[in-house]
Amino acid sequence: MSESSRVSPPQSSKLPTRVRYRVVGVAILLAMVTYLDRVCIGKLAPEISRDLHLDKIQMGYVFSAFQLSYALFEIPTAWWADRRGTRLVLTRIVVWWSFFTMLTAATFNYASMLVTRFLFGVGEAGAWPCVARTFSRWIPARERGTAKGIFFSGAYLAGGITPPLVEFLLRNDFHWRWIFVCFGMTGFIWAAVWYWWFRDEPEQHPAVNAAELDLIAIGRPDQAAHETNWAFWRQLLCRRNMILICLMYIPNSVTFYFCITWFPTYLEERHHFKAAMLGFLSGLPLILSVLSQFLGGFFSDWINSRYGLRIGRRLPGVIGYLIAAFAILFAVGSNSPQISAVLIAVATASCMFTTASAWGTCVDIGQQHSAVVGATMNSAGAFGSMIGPLVVAYSVQKFNNWDVPLYLLSGMFIFGAICWLFIDPLKPIFDPERPNSGSHGV
Repeated sequence: MSESSRVSPPQSSKLPTRVRYRVVGVAILLAMVTYLDRVCIGKLAPEISRDLHLDKIQMGYVFSAFQLSYALFEIPTAWWADRRGTRLVLTRIVVWWSFFTMLTAATFNYASMLVTRFLFGVGEAGAWPCVARTFSRWIPARERGTAKGIFFSGAYLAGGITPPLVEFLLRNDFHWRWIFVCFGMTGFIWAAVWYWWFRDEPEQHPAVNAAELDLIAIGRPDQAAHETNWAFWRQLLCRRNMILICLMYIPNSVTFYFCITWFPTYLEERHHFKAAMLGFLSGLPLILSVLSQFLGGFFSDWINSRYGLRIGRRLPGVIGYLIAAFAILFAVGSNSPQISAVLIAVATASCMFTTASAWGTCVDIGQQHSAVVGATMNSAGAFGSMIGPLVVAYSVQKFNNWDVPLYLLSGMFIFGAICWLFIDPLKPIFDPERPNSGSHGV
């Protein structure tokens, strides 16, 4: 017998249970573990480069190796999650990436670091789309923007405190290798709790009552067969909505990856910050993003409830990207290192104001295929952010110029804001009436 047939939800009560909030809570812990493991390498880059004798271009390829594999395996992993559920798939993801986080400590040269970080990306690919799918099954439609905002706030809180935490550990004689080992161990604990407690469908969880099931089911699409034919992939990859979402998300990913890779080095070499101030400013973009992530999700739901889903998803995207574009320009033009660093942090927070809307849109248009749709968007962002570290590395090492990559980023924000104007969260990628047809209009 299947698990769903063995487990019956409790009898209905007047008040719905709140198991869905615990699901969000466990997902937030996942986000925090993810960013703890992902962010630490940027702060440790100078120590790694010194010990392994890597120049900036080599370190740029190390950063990009993760993004390449992350982009390549995002869609296959998400497709697997849509078929098998996120309980199993997320467990595999976290165990895999935690192992390779720890294995980073054993690297001994440029080649071993490249291979390890590539395999780290293979493991982590699909985590965010799995969360999108989990929320599509567990969270009522009216609460998803806020849930995604809180989720990403947790991620960025962990990312923001990681640089000062790493700085503290380094100043207390922790070698960079042991930091990777300690951070990697946290994922194994999360994976054990997730597999033991979580269920793919709320109907399968013994703590969910009928009232909560009714609440979750409002507007939730039914489960559907997951096609693997060409018509399925053509609908996914060729729809105008999907193309716009992919292009829109690239500046978001590039900004985040710059913050967790080259930003600490930028502060040290371009503006000559030292020690504690360097650790604080390295984490400031993600610390400010904690609030902006939550506000972006809340704002999206608030606008949606008053003016409809189109404006509710588009407006945070346009506002966030335009503020980010001008903040970057002012940061480059500022003569004050402190003001420049703060403006880059403001630009990052403004960019991340759009994240909940972006992932909420993936759930809106992906419906029962939300993991694959989210993965497609995230893959596009990963390919863009794979190129970003190399642009920075070549610009700095060949031309001694930190400003060119920032000017490019500002232009990308303006382009992304234009894309947001044409994204329609009311047009699903897959037509429920004709699931195998990929020829009709967008």
